[in-house]
Amino acid sequence: MTDKPNSVFKLRPMEKADLEVVTPWFQDIEDLARFDRTSRVPLNLVQTEENWSDAFSASGSACKCWFVVESDSGQVLGLTGLEAISSINRDAVVAMFVDKSIRRLGVGIRATALMVDFAFRQLGLNRLTSYYRADNHNSRDLVAKLGCQIEGTMRQAWYSDGQFQDMVVVGVLRQDWMVRRLELAQELGRETKVIFGSSSCATWSWPPQIDGCD
Repeated sequence: MTDKPNSVFKLRPMEKADLEVVTPWFQDIEDLARFDRTSRVPLNLVQTEENWSDAFSASGSACKCWFVVESDSGQVLGLTGLEAISSINRDAVVAMFVDKSIRRLGVGIRATALMVDFAFRQLGLNRLTSYYRADNHNSRDLVAKLGCQIEGTMRQAWYSDGQFQDMVVVGVLRQDWMVRRLELAQELGRETKVIFGSSSCATWSWPPQIDGCD
């Protein structure tokens, strides 16, 4: 049983123990093909731990960081993070995944917006990239809400369900996000919030209180 949507969720750094919850998500063939371009084979826990090993190492933290979305009762319900972080180019790839039980409840957009905020306002990055399978309309709509612009289509770059699909590449710049951030904060209802840990700072939650503690 998950919490009701009108509640507070938090982001906290991902722990190795969280993989016990995460692993079954990516054993769903349909979801695996929809969200992961690089893998088609469901993995067991040991294989998943091996794949994620660098995410929990000090050296790996320089180029990636992952957080879990946790309900106020401590239930892990999603993932969001940054991959391929470049301190030279000041960019990264942003990714998001939520359990089926809370999709379309607004948790994903809030958690991703908080991760985008983290990338631009905490890490000092200048751009974020994301991509999605062309027929994945949920991902398309989510990144559009964040202000991502379509930057290109890689034709037949995603093989799934026995056919080749196009892959859409999108990006958002810090300067555009700081404008879109204000708009999105007004658009999203406040009955559901995603915060960083137990932080009481209103600007490190989504939706934020824009004139709070920037």
